[in-house]
Amino acid sequence: MAGSRIVAMGHYQPSRVVTNDEIAQMVDTNDEWIRDRVGIVTRRIAGDETVADMATAAAGKALANAGLTAADIDLVVVATCTSVDRSPNVACRVAAKLGIDAPGAYDLNTACSGFAYALGTVDHAIRAGAARNAIVIGAEKLSDVTDWTDRSTCIIFADGAGAAVVSATADDEPAGIGPVVWGSAPEKSDAVRIEGWQPYIIQEGQSVFRWATTALAPLALQACERAGVDPSELAAFVPHQANARIIDGIAKRLNIPDAIIAKDIVESGNTSAASIPLALSKLVERREVPSGAPVLLFGFGGGLTYAGQVVRCP
Repeated sequence: MAGSRIVAMGHYQPSRVVTNDEIAQMVDTNDEWIRDRVGIVTRRIAGDETVADMATAAAGKALANAGLTAADIDLVVVATCTSVDRSPNVACRVAAKLGIDAPGAYDLNTACSGFAYALGTVDHAIRAGAARNAIVIGAEKLSDVTDWTDRSTCIIFADGAGAAVVSATADDEPAGIGPVVWGSAPEKSDAVRIEGWQPYIIQEGQSVFRWATTALAPLALQACERAGVDPSELAAFVPHQANARIIDGIAKRLNIPDAIIAKDIVESGNTSAASIPLALSKLVERREVPSGAPVLLFGFGGGLTYAGQVVRCP
């Protein structure tokens, strides 16, 4: 049975950069406190761009980087929890904007773990023969659901998109996407939520922090085990960019001293489902990870859900 691999990455961020000092003009906080608590220095905030606009920009770059055309794509999957419109879905809008003819197209919402979930479902579709070339996108406009008077959340969230082109491997070629480890902690589902018709993100920060720093490292190690990769072999660890202290806490428990630890949160903030592909795309663009090297992806957040897999760097 053929597997799949990531062929190329692409990302998009709005041009507007919002600093901690600018946030401090809106709520009672300061640059030092934000850096210390969450590790963020700047974040990108969209203007008129929609989730579909950002998703399309990221996907278009990934497609160009893959050397493929719209005619080659037969599946489009978008992970997002911030699309305003329920129908048409974002995936169909991306396909229309890129001129992709008659692909399978669906959105997936597991909040911050969304890209890893979407990557898992696309890998399964390709393995089953339901697709051959897919675009997987994480895209969020969290500024639409941020309460800019709440200093506990407005310092964290931001906007952006990242995308991967995923293709089937040849029968004699090893798979480039390892088995997904996914699941949830539904008893903690109220810890991060966006509810109602006029929603704002509500987050129980301490509860999420304790869960992330105590429960997730063993699950991330399961993803390595299922892929047959020892953690010492990892070239990079790209977790959801939730909080710098959470990232450091998980990485420490993984015991991966030689791996690059993605810290895109410093300049991009928390972009939910977009954060993993954003961070990975930048590592690839800067050639910080060798092509073919094993990289551990691990998403976690609202739900509370988690998902992760080892991939080979494009």
